[in-house]
This record gives sequence, C-alpha cells and structure tokens, in this order.
Amino acid sequence: MQQAMHYYLIFETSGGFCGIAWNDVGITRFQLPTSSAEATERLLLRRIPGAEPAKPTAAVAEAVAAVKRYFSGEPTDFSTVKVDLAGQDAFFRQVYDAARQIGWGHTTTYGALAKQLGVGPEAARDVGQAMAKNPIALIIPCHRVLAAGNKIGGFSAPGGSTSKQRMLELEGVSLAPPKPVQQSLDF
Repeated sequence: MQQAMHYYLIFETSGGFCGIAWNDVGITRFQLPTSSAEATERLLLRRIPGAEPAKPTAAVAEAVAAVKRYFSGEPTDFSTVKVDLAGQDAFFRQVYDAARQIGWGHTTTYGALAKQLGVGPEAARDVGQAMAKNPIALIIPCHRVLAAGNKIGGFSAPGGSTSKQRMLELEGVSLAPPKPVQQSLDF
C-alpha cells in the first residue's frame, strides 16, 4: 500500500515559527514554535521525510489562521479541524479524541482522562505516553493535560515544560499556588 503524499507549510506566529503537514485526509503533523523557520522545518521533516512544501488547502489555511490567533492570545477552538491519525494505535486515537474536547483555558489530568475513557486511573501512564507521542500538538491540546495534583508534567515539544506552562498561561491558566488571602500575624 502506497503512503499518501504529505505536504507542509512553515509559517510565523507571534510565538515563533510553526509547521503544519497534511495529506488529502487531514492534518497529520504539527510542529510547535521554534525561533527559526529552518529549525521548525528540520523538526517537521524528521517526522515526515519526503513531504513537499505546498500552498495550503482552504481547510489547512483556516487551521493556520487559527494557530496564529491562538499564539496572539485569542481564545481558539481546534476541535473541528480535520486530522488524519492513520497509523496511530486505537487507544491513542481514543485519548486524542478525548483531549480534543478540552477547551481553551481548561485542563485535566492524565488520570482523569484515563478514567473518562473508562480505563481507570492506573492507565494514566498510557495516557501520558499518548500525549508524549501526539503528532498534532496544539490542535490535539496535549498541553492541557497535566500530571497528578495539577502539576505541569512533561512536554516533549521544544522548550519542554516551560513551553507547556507558557501556552497554559496564554490561556489564562495559572499553575502557581494561590496567593494567601490573609497574611498571618506574628504575636
């Protein structure tokens, strides 16, 4: 069976240079921002060798515009963007579908997502593995899935957990401990 042809586009956002790849089914890869178009292209092509640069389809152009709005701090919903997850494990596809329902400014944990899928919190590690291997970061918002206790957890994108935290802050999510309401008095 011949693999579908992949196309890609590197574009600039206020967060840096992003990359998006697609085939005739939907978006297959997304590269979170780096500081240069060359670095983004290199990271994207490492995962889809043989992809050709191309003018985006209307649907891909719409996704690119949404990504630009996202990195400008505008609430953005990617849940209707058409993606192609062919070749992904069935469980991972379930995890990605569930993650796509987590809206702007909301978070969940690996364990809660596992429980939502009916596999119980012991599968939290498997959910974490799915998030780490997410081929379409941001569009499948793995940055909104946290470790137990709402801790930041890992993030395999450039910049690691610092990038994850910045993206959450862009959405108004603060993971810092709440400031005390009242200062204690020393008597």
